[in-house]
Parts: sequence; structure tokens; C-alpha cells
Amino acid sequence: MARIAGVDIPRDKRVVVSLTYVYGIGLPTSKQILKDANVSEDTRVKALTEDEMNRIRTEIAKYVTEGDLRREVTLNIKRLMEIGSYRGIRHRKGLPVRGQNTRNNARTRKGKPKAITGKKK
Repeated sequence: MARIAGVDIPRDKRVVVSLTYVYGIGLPTSKQILKDANVSEDTRVKALTEDEMNRIRTEIAKYVTEGDLRREVTLNIKRLMEIGSYRGIRHRKGLPVRGQNTRNNARTRKGKPKAITGKKK
């Protein structure tokens, strides 16, 4: 495993896909990083030279990733809850925040279904 930004990325995958294992780096960002670092997207991680790895690391250092990004997102959610905004209240109640329907779906946010006494389907 190669270590980039504190994350072990898979060695047998292409570099462009392996970089997406770092929190905060998706496919478009990964492609941009490799373009700026002048590294081919089709190269496997195990075939990278030490020089190429260092160039990729310096490019990733320009982005907010991993712990810093997680902390930033958590603080943003806490701020919304503290000021009592609609989105903050939805976060606090564990309901969907972005306007999704909650009558039929939203099981991921709401958790296991709770039986309601006397209600028939």
C-alpha cells in the first residue's frame, strides 16, 4: 500500500481511482491532480516512481482533505444546529436535510421503522 495524505491507497488499481480513497478527493479532482503533477492516469500505483509520488503528494497538499475537511464539515453542521436554522433542526432530529420525501423513504436517516399502534396499512 502506498501512503498519501495519511491514507493507504490500493497498489493494484490505477492512480486516478486510488486517489479517490482519500476523503475529499473525487474523480474530477483526482484527474486534475494527476494533470498538474504530470502523471498518467493509466499508471498503476505500484508502477509509480518515488518522484511521481512526491509530485502527487505536493499537489494534494494544496487541497483540504481528510481530518481538516471532516472537522470543517462537522463544525458547519454544529453551527447550523446552534443557530436553529431549518437545516440544523433537521440534522438534530435525524431527518433528511435536503427536502427529500419522508413519508415513504428516508430509512437511512430515520433508522429502523417504529411500529405505530392501531395503524393499519
